[in-house]
Amino acid sequence: MRMSHTPQRPRIAVFDTLRGFTIFSMVLFHACYDAAYLWGIPMPWFMGTPLQAIWRASISWTFLFLAGWMTAFSRSNLRRAARYGAAAFAVFLATSLAGVDTAISFGILFCMAASTLLGHIVRKSGVLTRPAAVLLGAVIAFALTYALPLSRYPVEGLAWLGFPSPTFTSGDYYPLIPYFFMYLAGMAASSLFERAREGAYPIWMQRDWCPVLTFVGRLSLPIYLAHQPLLIAIGMVLGY
Repeated sequence: MRMSHTPQRPRIAVFDTLRGFTIFSMVLFHACYDAAYLWGIPMPWFMGTPLQAIWRASISWTFLFLAGWMTAFSRSNLRRAARYGAAAFAVFLATSLAGVDTAISFGILFCMAASTLLGHIVRKSGVLTRPAAVLLGAVIAFALTYALPLSRYPVEGLAWLGFPSPTFTSGDYYPLIPYFFMYLAGMAASSLFERAREGAYPIWMQRDWCPVLTFVGRLSLPIYLAHQPLLIAIGMVLGY
């Protein structure tokens, strides 16, 4: 009996490069956050300003959109979801035990895990046969539901979905609503792009324009897990 194997799709360097740039932006953002809120260094240009909100959104939205796009390249989105879920649980334990800042309950890694699981179901359902409609719907749904988690609701146990109770706290909060819609937009954009180009990515996207950023982008999850403890350690060494 002949065994048939699905060939692995070539890696598109531009996605790693963009992810690497976003990783550098994230580390710098958290360095500013720690300096302002944990170390007590006056940073009026950062604390409570629109710049902080825009900067944070530019990082998390890029991660989610790219993660949605990458569902088209993954050998197993179920394994990806499990890996994100394990990392999210590790972050929850570490931040709960460390007590440096508010523990992270439903942060970006939880959102990645849950969205990847839902993304697997979406891909199996055939919804993406109409990627333009899905992309438009996802963008509209994201915009319409973006403010939902900013309020408080008289119900416990639904913070993961986007309805935090008055007692809920988390140092990093990315519930499924609205953020799964950003992930779904990445999935739909991927399908739309590949349909338009018949699955072929242009040479400029395959070329490695910045090897350092590309290398960092391929190690995004380990760097994400390690950077905050390292920043806190640096602060302790400096006397903060």
